[in-house]
Amino acid sequence: MPPSELCPDDDVRTPSDLELRAKTQIANHFFEKYREAGDLKDLGVAVRLFQGIVDQTPAEHPSRAGQLGNLAVSVTAQYRRSGNLQDLEAALQRNQEMVDLTPANHPERAQMLQSLALSFTDRYRRLGNLEDLGAALQTDQEAIDLTPVDHPGRARRLQSLAVSLRDRYQRLGALDDLEATLQKMQEAVDLTPVDHPDRAGRLRSLAVSLRDRYQRLGALDDLEATLQKMQEAVDLTPVDHPDKAGRLEGLAASLGDRYQRLGALDDLEATLQKMQEAVYLTPVDHPDRAGRLRNLAVSLRDRYQRLGALDDLEATLQKMQEAVDLTPVDHPDKAGRLQNLAASLRDRYQRLGALDDLEATLQKMQEAVDLTPVDHPERAGRLQSLAGSLRDRYQRLGALDDLEATLQKMQEAVDLTPVDHPDKAGRLEGLAASLGDRYQRLGALDDLEATLQKMQEAVYLTPVDHPDRAGRLQNLAGSLRDRYQRLGALDDLEATLQKMQEAVDLTPVDHPDRAGSLQNLAGSLRDRYQRLGALDDLEATLQKMQEAVDLTPVDHPDRAGRLRNLAVSVRDRYQRLGALDDLEATLQKMQEAVDLTPVDHPHKAGRLQSLALSFRHRYQRLGSLDDLEATLQKMQEAVDLTPVDHPDRAGRLQSLAASLRDRYRRLGSLDDLEASLQKMQEAVDLTPVDHPERAGRLQSLAVSLGDRYHTFQRPQDLDLISQHYCASFNTPAPSAPEPSWTAALSWASFSQEFCPMYCCTAYSAAFNLLPELLWMGHSIPIRQDAILRLNIAHTASTATRICIGMSDLVSGIQFIEQGLATTFQQVLQLRPDFHSIPPNQADELQRLSYALYSGTTPDPHKVARERNKLLQEIRKQSGHEYFQLPRPYNILCRASQEGPVVILNSHEDGCDGIIIPHPTSEPVHVALPNVTLALLIAQQRDLAQLLSRCNLRTRGDSVSTRLFGNQEGFKSRKTEECFSDLLTWIWVNIVDPVYRVLASHDIHSGRLWWLPTGSFAGLPLHACPPTDQFIHSYTATLGSLLDAQAKKRASVPYKVGVVGVTHTGPGNMNYLKGVEEEVKRISSVIEDHHLECLEGEQTTPDAVKNQLQNCSWVHLACHGIQDLKEPIKSHLLLYDGVLELETILQMPLSNPEFVFLAACQTAMGDVDLVNESFHLGGGFLAAGFRGAIGTLWSMNDEDGPLVAETVYSHLFRDGRQPQASDAAEALHLAVRKLREKGVPYERWMPFIHMGV
Repeated sequence: MPPSELCPDDDVRTPSDLELRAKTQIANHFFEKYREAGDLKDLGVAVRLFQGIVDQTPAEHPSRAGQLGNLAVSVTAQYRRSGNLQDLEAALQRNQEMVDLTPANHPERAQMLQSLALSFTDRYRRLGNLEDLGAALQTDQEAIDLTPVDHPGRARRLQSLAVSLRDRYQRLGALDDLEATLQKMQEAVDLTPVDHPDRAGRLRSLAVSLRDRYQRLGALDDLEATLQKMQEAVDLTPVDHPDKAGRLEGLAASLGDRYQRLGALDDLEATLQKMQEAVYLTPVDHPDRAGRLRNLAVSLRDRYQRLGALDDLEATLQKMQEAVDLTPVDHPDKAGRLQNLAASLRDRYQRLGALDDLEATLQKMQEAVDLTPVDHPERAGRLQSLAGSLRDRYQRLGALDDLEATLQKMQEAVDLTPVDHPDKAGRLEGLAASLGDRYQRLGALDDLEATLQKMQEAVYLTPVDHPDRAGRLQNLAGSLRDRYQRLGALDDLEATLQKMQEAVDLTPVDHPDRAGSLQNLAGSLRDRYQRLGALDDLEATLQKMQEAVDLTPVDHPDRAGRLRNLAVSVRDRYQRLGALDDLEATLQKMQEAVDLTPVDHPHKAGRLQSLALSFRHRYQRLGSLDDLEATLQKMQEAVDLTPVDHPDRAGRLQSLAASLRDRYRRLGSLDDLEASLQKMQEAVDLTPVDHPERAGRLQSLAVSLGDRYHTFQRPQDLDLISQHYCASFNTPAPSAPEPSWTAALSWASFSQEFCPMYCCTAYSAAFNLLPELLWMGHSIPIRQDAILRLNIAHTASTATRICIGMSDLVSGIQFIEQGLATTFQQVLQLRPDFHSIPPNQADELQRLSYALYSGTTPDPHKVARERNKLLQEIRKQSGHEYFQLPRPYNILCRASQEGPVVILNSHEDGCDGIIIPHPTSEPVHVALPNVTLALLIAQQRDLAQLLSRCNLRTRGDSVSTRLFGNQEGFKSRKTEECFSDLLTWIWVNIVDPVYRVLASHDIHSGRLWWLPTGSFAGLPLHACPPTDQFIHSYTATLGSLLDAQAKKRASVPYKVGVVGVTHTGPGNMNYLKGVEEEVKRISSVIEDHHLECLEGEQTTPDAVKNQLQNCSWVHLACHGIQDLKEPIKSHLLLYDGVLELETILQMPLSNPEFVFLAACQTAMGDVDLVNESFHLGGGFLAAGFRGAIGTLWSMNDEDGPLVAETVYSHLFRDGRQPQASDAAEALHLAVRKLREKGVPYERWMPFIHMGV
């Protein structure tokens, strides 16, 4: 307030008073001149004049109090301009003397109390003494109590009280003070007329308090109200007003808040523009210049953190240093400005990696904390910043003391922060990060769980639209990933990916944190690739990682780490696909990462390890000893740089041991072998029992012991090998099951040679990994690729062969069933029989299974987890323990309840049969001494060549014309001889030995199921004479036959759908002549109300799909094409389109019973996937049909009508309701008629029955 307000001109009464009045007028003139122009010379003159007046005014003079007030106001202005503490003390002293001289009932006492309160406030803000703040509040309240409600000065005094209440809130953090501040400030604004010159200042003060509440409670309404009030205050302030700069500064701060909350670049640019304008309007010697430079620097830092421009970072540091230099040591804002300077130095360290910047950061930050009182509300934030810098130094230099100091400071910061404080989430995040560091260093699970708990709490406290939410989700994902990598739970891996993706989606494309978010997402995708083996995950990893590297500036300290991660993913692709270009690219990226990493960097060891592993891959590929030596040198260097208590030491020792073993195997030095064993044992000893990498390390130790056993034949090594292998498969699920699969097979191979008693145990361990290796969250093509890559079919036949040799037929059957069912059963799981489980669970399982296979869900991994959880619940019910699981022999043997099942196993060491005569009988071995794998392959090849030469792959052409032409006699004889020779060989060497064993068990006729595997599949076992002794069927697995037998017949009326495709579209001349007759014959047998026929142009894919969904019995007369590269792409040729096996499997069918596939190739499986019965017939069984008739090769058009009429006549004989279990006998009768007609072998042999 101007001095003249305290001592009006007309208060002077005596001649001496006239002299004082004149001097007062002159002093007021200079003070007003200063207020208008800001010239410090004018202010100095005013202060000297007011001091002279006070000196000349007697103590008892009635105007002395007013003159003291004038002097106090001018000295206060001088303090606020210069920051000189002597001015502050002088102002306070004069104001106190003025109040002391003023009677309690004096009308100006309230105004004088307000002036005194302002001086107390100034000294509190400068020195931080709570007693001054208390005195300010008490004095302000006394002033208000003396001011009538309608007094024009009441608004000003309410504002002063609100300011003091705000100071106390900022110091002690009590929400009551904040609410009281807002209430008093709103009252002050309401009392101020719209055109009052002080309205702008009061609006600004109200906005500041609204901002405080926003920063405390996070309500967007408060932020928007702050901006509205602040903008109004700026608009009401003339450009040349001395408070214009401060109000622009306040508006900039609020715009900055909105940018921090919502992330809009427009708000950031507006913040900078307002802040630069505020600094420009502030004189160089103004006491507020330092604060405004600080705020400008903060906004520049925000833009640097958003856009990553080094120019913004350097400008930030320059402005921040200037602000610190302008701030006196004893100024209460000194600590905050040091903190800001430290934060910018830390930014430069994190960008450029200079240790000098890190040490400077710590020094400035420690100084800031030391200047902050214990009870100061900013202490928590400064402790957090100090902890962050200590963590940086720990991560750079690896000193445990820095880690423990980080945790101590961070915990103190969290403890000092109220639960409802908007910074609570960030401080919990910081504490979680430090706990995570300690877990990474020392490996304690308690630290990992504490990390997750703090991080989840931090995310919970962060609003959905908060700009820090992305970073916190990313950190939570990182902690979940740590737990996945430690304990191996797939749920943690999927949760990690979900949180990581959410974090990336929340991060703008131009945000400097996007590269880090993409890197983390890539890391988790790689985890899933390593766990489940999907190439899609590998390619996604590479794409995200390359994008992260591309977004990282060349001089950025994180570039080395991102190059290393990109190199690791390229190496993964090399290991999967074998391209040398990928291997060379890996080495180039890895070397670049190592070169960019300082020697004292804590990640140097890890990057050296990665480089060493890449050299090892090249050695293993090209065999160069130089690469082997480089591997060992880099790996030893990595181990030497790794502290003894570091959790990665075990993995590096394992890698070093493996390389030493490589050199032993190459050069034969026993010293290398012993060193390998010593390093590997040390790695195992350092690995916690519950760690998912322990399995791999135990297996690697067993491999090295195996090398020593081969050399020295020590029995104790043999015992240790079995012990370590057994232990490895009793640890938590490995993070990557494929290496464990390989290890289990190595164990089995070793055991077969040296300790057969463990052979079955080893194979059991391998097969127990199949659910992980072929996870239901992946599509069938991905799982099919894994089946071929891992050679699962051969593994099953090997295990079975070994069990047969050990007379353990039960284990042999279980192994071959698991191998056979690997893909077929998983496909079948999508069409399970739900009759025995509660309807609600059946409906949910049907929904999840359909969504999983059909691709209708955007998150198949989540659906797979839900499905697995539901299956676990079902299996807890009595009688459902093996629901959708590989079943033990005591259940599998029930497949023989309607007739014996004959399993045929082919292997390079010998071929065998196993018969399950009856559920109550023991399985029986059938020796096949004259059958070798080579002979089977030769027979398969000869059959394929014969069929190819005869063009027996497409229905519709005349077989006799194709075969015989004009040389019928010769070709007929030759073809007949070929088929006869084939059937004779099959009879003598396979079928007759089986029949002899069956006869020994008094089984001479009836139903008989063949379960051929490997190279037995596709042979016409059913066609060997005597053809009438048994009624033959085939099954893909024992489990699928069991499920078909158990399925209850639907109570709804049956419907038979007949599809007759005479041609496949306009202009297609490949006309199927027999189809019309075939449909006619079927129609003559089945009553119309049970029949639904599609012919000619009606047989479109959509129409046929609709019929499959509505009819439980289906007859398909059409072309069929088998795709040997992608069996699930095998299809039926329909009118103007195709129907793929994959589509059939996706369709929700209601009550499917039986399908007759009167098309070619419908039961011919893929040569490489024969064990999985991936053919059209098997596909229909997988889709839920209980039984099927198909063909091994194309049928003749002339035969279709006869076979169809005979089959359906038998099924519908005497008007009875058809039974799917009668179809095998019906086909048996139809084929007999063909033979009786004298048709050649190739016309009656292809028809087979599958299922019940």
